[in-house]
Amino acid sequence: QVQLVESGGGLVRAGDSLRLSCTASGRTFSSYAMGWFRQAPGKEREFVSYINRNGGSTYYSGSVKGRFTISRDNAKNTVYLQMNSVKPEDTAVYYCARSNAASLVMPSSRRNYDYWGQGTQVTVSS
Repeated sequence: QVQLVESGGGLVRAGDSLRLSCTASGRTFSSYAMGWFRQAPGKEREFVSYINRNGGSTYYSGSVKGRFTISRDNAKNTVYLQMNSVKPEDTAVYYCARSNAASLVMPSSRRNYDYWGQGTQVTVSS
C-alpha cells in the first residue's frame, strides 16, 4: 500500500509564494509519474500539474502555467509544487497523486491516478 503525505499548505497573501511537498512511502516512487490536483469548495477536483517518473516531462493546467512549477526528488520519494504569484482563485485543498504508469498520455485525467494523499489546504487572501 502506498501512502502519500502532503505538507506546506497555509494562509498566504495574493502575490506570495508557497511550496507544497508530497512524500511517498514504499520503494517504487521513482517508477511512476506523479500529479497534483486541487479542489475548491463546491467544485470538482481539477488537475493542476504532472511530472513523469524521471522529471523529464511536465504538464500544467492553463490556469497555473507560468506560475507553478512541479519537480521531484526520487532519492527523497518526494514531489514538489512551487507556487508563485498566487491568486485568491488558487484557494483549494491540494492533493498529490501517484499515477499507474511511468508517463501518461492524458495526465489531466483522474482515472490515471491510483493513490491519493489526504490533501493540504492552501488559502490565498486578496
